[in-house]
Amino acid sequence: MLYKKLITCTFSRQFSSDILRSIGKAAEIIDGKKIAGEIKKELKRDIEEWVQNNNNRAPSLVAILVGEDPASKKYVQFKMQAAKEVGINSSTIKLESSVSENDLLDLIDKLNKDDNCDGILVQLPVPDHVSERKVCNAVDPRKDVDGFHIHNIGRLCSNVETFVPCTALAVVELLKRSKIDTFGKNVVVCGRSKNVGLPMAMLLHSDYRNELPGLEATVTLCHRNTPPEELIHFTKRADVIISATGVVNLIRANMVKPGACVIDVGITRIETEDGKTKIVGDVDFEEVEKVAGYITPVPGGVGPMTVAMLMKNTFQAAKAFKVTT
Repeated sequence: MLYKKLITCTFSRQFSSDILRSIGKAAEIIDGKKIAGEIKKELKRDIEEWVQNNNNRAPSLVAILVGEDPASKKYVQFKMQAAKEVGINSSTIKLESSVSENDLLDLIDKLNKDDNCDGILVQLPVPDHVSERKVCNAVDPRKDVDGFHIHNIGRLCSNVETFVPCTALAVVELLKRSKIDTFGKNVVVCGRSKNVGLPMAMLLHSDYRNELPGLEATVTLCHRNTPPEELIHFTKRADVIISATGVVNLIRANMVKPGACVIDVGITRIETEDGKTKIVGDVDFEEVEKVAGYITPVPGGVGPMTVAMLMKNTFQAAKAFKVTT
């Protein structure tokens, strides 16, 4: 009878997932690495065409790396490698952690005035003696490929086309390319950071008819001060759960509605029993996978997509620069 229903009836993807969960099928893995690879191939083709057919120079990206944080160094390496893959010229300026705030701001100002530089990113976090907000706001909004300048955040909140923070853009792209329905659906975003959680909530809830199209979801924004009993109340009703808190195993199987889509943005490095380290997310993957309809792994989910979206923003910056010069 169940098989007959699956064959003869028309279901939404979400309802189909509920049925599949009931017969013990594990969640479908949303492979961010694979999707990011597809996007980079598309970008490479588009950039080659833009350069060859319009007599343009290749887009250019400059990263500023302050200090010797191993994670930051690795992230910048990933970004530079991706730039090379898609045909974006890139370079990294490395500064000592003792660099003064004024010297860093002066460097950003020089890059703002450099017509051969389309995109600027300052790898965060910066040392404690440097104001992260001052640094983000020092970057010319037209070169702010991270989407962190208050000008671009304001445009995002007004649903106007702008540079969207790369992680938020990555999540949206994953949902779209995985054909996850968000129209009128309940979505819980765990995490309220100005660079990730808030931009995601803005994109998810807003009207698709805007200049910057939204995903038309009904969004609940939770955070570190949401009581556990309240968090589970919200997540159990959610069609989509997006967690970006850095809290290991925050999202467990008993918090997830069968068939829901779970997007894990968290990245935490932990030590294993044998003394090695590994990267994990916010989601108890092994258990949640048994309940969810769709789930992203960590690593290999949102991370590669974030880098791909940075490349997309850089190409957008180069095209906009060409129009205005």
